[in-house]
Amino acid sequence: MTSPTSPSLGILTLERGVPPGATPPTPAPGSILNPSTFNFPTIQEIVAGAWVENVVPGDPTLEPAYIAAANRLVERGAVAISSTCGFSIRHQLAVATAVNVPVVMSSLILLPALLRQLPQRGKIAVLTYDSNHLSEDLLGIADPVDRARIVIGGIEGGKYWHDELKRPAPPTDVKAIETDVAACIARLRAEHPEIAVILFECAGFPTVTSAIQRTVKLPVYDITDLCRITMGSIG
Repeated sequence: MTSPTSPSLGILTLERGVPPGATPPTPAPGSILNPSTFNFPTIQEIVAGAWVENVVPGDPTLEPAYIAAANRLVERGAVAISSTCGFSIRHQLAVATAVNVPVVMSSLILLPALLRQLPQRGKIAVLTYDSNHLSEDLLGIADPVDRARIVIGGIEGGKYWHDELKRPAPPTDVKAIETDVAACIARLRAEHPEIAVILFECAGFPTVTSAIQRTVKLPVYDITDLCRITMGSIG
């Protein structure tokens, strides 16, 4: 149990289209938004105008809204900032510049460190909500040798992909995520048997991390791991 004065993780959330006064769906177990996921408290602020359909492909006009929401979290006592969408890494630098706390907007921040964990022949599979929009600049890997060790797969077109575009977004279908993610991993491993680690870009995928770990028998990292590392460093 954490005390009310325990340091809080601030989470920047996307718009979900929940009508005013309505109760949003309960976050699934393992979700970054589920209170039971962490052993520290979390607080949330919605990034005004940030929907899946404009955050995933990228919208530079959202930067002021990200900064404003991050500042509200810090004012409320957040000692670190994260987000509910890995594609928010586009605003990593702007938010980190605007607030005086650690900022970890996406699990993609882990990618350079994970590459160093593996032998040169080992590859990392990055699983994303939509591989069409996971551009090279978001990976943060300049070395072509390292880049060749990264393979990307997405679940675009699947049920979860469609659900997240709805307004309001329906309750998370964890089974659908697991089915689509498992199928994507199977395809990637068939093409790249050297895959030794899996990194979930999508902040919705932690709901299936444990199930996928049991299935694929490989290390799986997600945004909640990065949040725990960051909060653990603060004490």
